[in-house]
Amino acid sequence: MASEEELFANIDALLEEEPQLPPPAERARLREAAGITQARLAQALKSTVQTVKNYENGRSEPKEPRLSAYQRLLRGWAAKYPAPGTPAVPAAPQPAMPETFTGPAAPEPQGEAPAPVQAPAAPERPARPTARPAATSRRPAAKKAAAPALDPRFPNGPLAVLDGDGSAYGVDGIVLDCPATTVVELVEWTLREAGLGAPKLNRYGKDQDPLIVLTASAAAKLGLPERLEDRRGLRLPEDHPVVKQVTKAKWQLTQRGFGPWPRIYRKTQSKERQCVQLAVLPWDALDDRSWPGVAEMEPADIARVLGTYAQRVITPRGGTAVNGLELMTALRPPTRPVRDEETGNWVPGHNQGSLGTEPLAPAPPEARPEHPLVFGSWSGGFVNEEAYRWTRDIDLVTAEEVALPFAVGLDLNAAFLASSARLMVGLSEPEHFVRPQFYPKVPGCWLVDLSHIELDPRLPSPFTFDGSRPTGPAWYQTHTVAYAQELGYNVEILEAYLRRETGAYLDPWHDRLKTAYAQTMADLGVTPDLTDAEFLAAMEVHKQTDPAMAAVLAAVKGTVKGGIGKLFEKPQGATYRDGEEWPAMKRPTWAPWIRNAVIAKSRVNMHRKLANMVKLTGMYPLAVLSDCVVYPTPSASPLDFLPYAESGKPIPGGFRLGSTPGLAKLEGVQSMAWAVDLMEQGYNPASHVKGGDAALDDGE
Repeated sequence: MASEEELFANIDALLEEEPQLPPPAERARLREAAGITQARLAQALKSTVQTVKNYENGRSEPKEPRLSAYQRLLRGWAAKYPAPGTPAVPAAPQPAMPETFTGPAAPEPQGEAPAPVQAPAAPERPARPTARPAATSRRPAAKKAAAPALDPRFPNGPLAVLDGDGSAYGVDGIVLDCPATTVVELVEWTLREAGLGAPKLNRYGKDQDPLIVLTASAAAKLGLPERLEDRRGLRLPEDHPVVKQVTKAKWQLTQRGFGPWPRIYRKTQSKERQCVQLAVLPWDALDDRSWPGVAEMEPADIARVLGTYAQRVITPRGGTAVNGLELMTALRPPTRPVRDEETGNWVPGHNQGSLGTEPLAPAPPEARPEHPLVFGSWSGGFVNEEAYRWTRDIDLVTAEEVALPFAVGLDLNAAFLASSARLMVGLSEPEHFVRPQFYPKVPGCWLVDLSHIELDPRLPSPFTFDGSRPTGPAWYQTHTVAYAQELGYNVEILEAYLRRETGAYLDPWHDRLKTAYAQTMADLGVTPDLTDAEFLAAMEVHKQTDPAMAAVLAAVKGTVKGGIGKLFEKPQGATYRDGEEWPAMKRPTWAPWIRNAVIAKSRVNMHRKLANMVKLTGMYPLAVLSDCVVYPTPSASPLDFLPYAESGKPIPGGFRLGSTPGLAKLEGVQSMAWAVDLMEQGYNPASHVKGGDAALDDGE
């Protein structure tokens, strides 16, 4: 039987586990009721204003000896300024053992919430007792866009960033207390206690699995090595203790194993999914190509970047290219429940408008030369729809153009995203036709000779990515052939591969990413209501306005570009041999004809603007690289040479400034002499007009 001493010791331990301070909102209320500023309180506590802010928004908790001093102050204020409905009581003398604060919490503020407070460079960690349920603290939500309603199943948001001391930083300033010391404990804590995850993006889809991001200290605590020895496979060996620990506990890893983005799951026994996504920071999970600068941020700021991205786009599952593809499937699930007429049971059936559960075979000209469908058996040529890489012949640059002082680069915002809007694509197997009539609204690929079309050589040809004139029959996507018809030329189709089932597969993908792009630009001070002059000024400083939101913007752009690229992913690895299958082509989302459609439409849109600029201003481009064009100009400002009506409004048809996808921004300004020098050396000025050594990629 337990002794009296043991019983009292147990009771004391329970008392110590109770909260020792009032809720964060009540702390702020008491200070304001006393008329004390955060700066004055920080001075009294021998601390900083930022630390006091953290106490009052729940980002951190004081430790001794500051804890006792802060307790005493709050207890005195609580006696003088009780919460509404609570009678005032005289302050009690300070007891030998700290008492537990039991006063009521301050009422939730109404109306617009204040902006979040940034985390300090080295935030104080919350004090964490050894045995208690996961504790949470919240800070106010950000301004501007209204926060989405929380799903009661996931009260703490989609993800958390775990540090080595057990603090798991979530969205909106939440800090969870994670007691896990092994990967298995972490997975079970995440699913049972953390309250993390996100609802499905489509009624027929699946809930988004929770993401735990491991800092270097957290990874070391869980027994993971500082770096992966397998630099090619990028995964732990199967005999590593952590992998053995996971499998012994009846958890499974996906085919990519335990790498920078491991998924740990159990097969669903009920409707509840059991799957956790991890991201291991010391293994370059957040590489700079997808998440520029994010890996070097503090855990709370990493959580803000990834959490914002998760709420606006999708919970990250890898690099932005992977997320772009995953988002397509999440918004257009391949199956939906249908009733079996014979049994009356609900079974998975094809979801109209999706790509289905099995990969569709490409038409021979839509495949890659190494694809097993065509390798060694097809000599009919391939569709070659790519983004522009064109430089005007230096001999076609006039003396008047050379005499101009500037070369100005204009770049289209998220051009591939703009091109995916209302884009009809094929969703069934291709069918072969010989000498069919051309239908400009039927997606597919067409064999046609466009070499007879002669256009101004000071503009790139709209039919080839390098801007050269076609030399004979070639395969083109529908938008390219339709543009030839739009220019007034006869198109005589020799062959075609068309699909009977079509749909605007990318529409929900476009709409979600366009909204995410606009919200993030607004966070950076760039909104559609700005005048052109205000827009140019805002764009000069938008990346410095908020580095975290600038990283989100880069990730949204990368999601667009990478997602489109993944539709035609090529074989990877030195061991691959032509004619063999490769993993990407076995995905239902390996759909090169959709990528062809996006890029063809984007390139045609660019040529249409270039041609209209000639009509409106008489200006010809020096070079084009994907969605960037360089012009010789008399002024460094686009406001002085872009087409405007007398009313001051932009004339439709040419390049227009603005923050919306498809509109233009200033990419860079150089001297005309600089551009001519590059052209004479065979380089593309659009690759370097931004300045520095970084060339542009293949678009956004």
